[in-house]
Amino acid sequence: MEFLDMGGYGAFVWPAFGASALTLAALLVASFRSLKADEKTLAMLQAAQPSRRRTPEQPESKEEKE
Repeated sequence: MEFLDMGGYGAFVWPAFGASALTLAALLVASFRSLKADEKTLAMLQAAQPSRRRTPEQPESKEEKE
């Protein structure tokens, strides 16, 4: 029990520890949500524009020949 009391400072230490852990967990959740939204946006943008890869049927441009 002495460890949890922290020499009389436990009432300050443990709530601060809990608030820090809660903040880190919230940041982790927010980061994953943002990642999923960004991946969805990227997929939509990539689907909306034509492919830039040159297929074997396409001739080389003048710039690529030089």
